[in-house]
Amino acid sequence: MSEATLVYDDDCGFCTWWADFFDDRTELRIVGFSDLTDDLRGRLPDDYEDCSHLVTDDEVYSCGASIEEALRRTDVVEPAGDAVEFLRQFEDYERFRERVYRWVADNRGRLGTYLSKTPPARRKSRDG
Repeated sequence: MSEATLVYDDDCGFCTWWADFFDDRTELRIVGFSDLTDDLRGRLPDDYEDCSHLVTDDEVYSCGASIEEALRRTDVVEPAGDAVEFLRQFEDYERFRERVYRWVADNRGRLGTYLSKTPPARRKSRDG
């Protein structure tokens, strides 16, 4: 795999909004759960549907780490890359990052009332 790939829940409007955000601001390839290839699925953890993932040639970032890495690759956060690298040294930061990710994931229905797009998986079933 030569290009970094963000894998997300393409049946979630909130997740789709963020996937489009990253698609517009990074060079990441964006792939929804419903479009996973066998090779890409094989790189993901068994419980891959529990959160998003960012897959590179040599690493798989999951949950909060995937969003952090995707944000780090945007033109918005890229200048802060050194600060992110520094923070990654601390377990407290990692715990905080994952706790925030889990809170957002657990509340994505409510947050989706503010940031949402029709998910591709729903567009396919509606149009197909």
